[in-house]
Amino acid sequence: MPHKLVVNFQSERNSLRYLHPTLFQFTGESYGRIMTNSDHPSQPAGSHLGALPAPGTPPDHSILTPAFKKLCDVIARLRSPEGCPWDREQTLESIKPYTLEETYELLEAIDSGDDQHIIEELGDLLLQIVLDSQIAADEGRFDLTHVVDRLTQKMIERHPHVFGDVNAETPAEVRKNWDQIKEQEKQRRSIFDGLPTALPALARAARVAEKAAKVGYDFPHRDMLFDKLREEIQELADEIYPGGKIPDTPATVEADVIADTELNDPELRLRVEGELGDILFVVANIARRWKINPEEALRKSNRKFQKRVEKIEQELERAGRSIQEASLQEMEEIYQSVKQQERQNSSQP
Repeated sequence: MPHKLVVNFQSERNSLRYLHPTLFQFTGESYGRIMTNSDHPSQPAGSHLGALPAPGTPPDHSILTPAFKKLCDVIARLRSPEGCPWDREQTLESIKPYTLEETYELLEAIDSGDDQHIIEELGDLLLQIVLDSQIAADEGRFDLTHVVDRLTQKMIERHPHVFGDVNAETPAEVRKNWDQIKEQEKQRRSIFDGLPTALPALARAARVAEKAAKVGYDFPHRDMLFDKLREEIQELADEIYPGGKIPDTPATVEADVIADTELNDPELRLRVEGELGDILFVVANIARRWKINPEEALRKSNRKFQKRVEKIEQELERAGRSIQEASLQEMEEIYQSVKQQERQNSSQP
């Protein structure tokens, strides 16, 4: 079954619990047992470290090496004939959804600012890398050493201003060098070669436009994007409304609820879809020109809206009611109250 590596850090004890029933059956070995300071003699990770080390100080290899070896041993054991049936049947293809899921869970952990949560989710993502590499090794394709060696060599080659004699004083110069080296390595025919097709659409829109901008295909001034946005909104209106005139309908909850109607014409539906896509593409470009990650911005807005609606649920629950029983006006009143409280909290020192 799917499993997670859970690390709990408490005062001077670093306890590692591997939530996998098969491992708890292993006797005479350290899998699944409590790890003490005899395992990790240094101060536990996640506790207060006192004076910060100098930036760029690598981890203590006398601690990291045995810890990483233990992780690799655990994953190898899971894939062994005496290991876990679920792990043994996994392939690089079947494990992809878990890798994507763990990546997004890490993003949420970083947003939370909770170091223990970040530690856990970084571990889960590391698990995916080690497990993928073990699967490949079991299939005779490559192993984790190949992955590490390739990455290390790439970092050295892509940073000649650090490991060579190339000069790069600014992040922009570093990025330019990186792109030039990457182009030489990959021998790509198109500026879009190598751009992952599986990227979320909004993030991919910004990256596609960024690639085009690097060769000069971009609006001369970023303010022009708002004119383009107005143009695209009008083109959407031309498809949806007679004469392309958007009705002047104020956004208020004090109005009758009008049911939405379907776009039954397949060709019209495709055109509307295309125009909506164009609007989103322009919005992604606006974000790019102001150095905002559009995917991150939308993710934060999603979370903000969800938390506010959850507050509505909580307020109604305290009153002995469910959200299904509340009117739109009641929900909006609570929503606006939550927004006001957020503003007050953000303005406090």
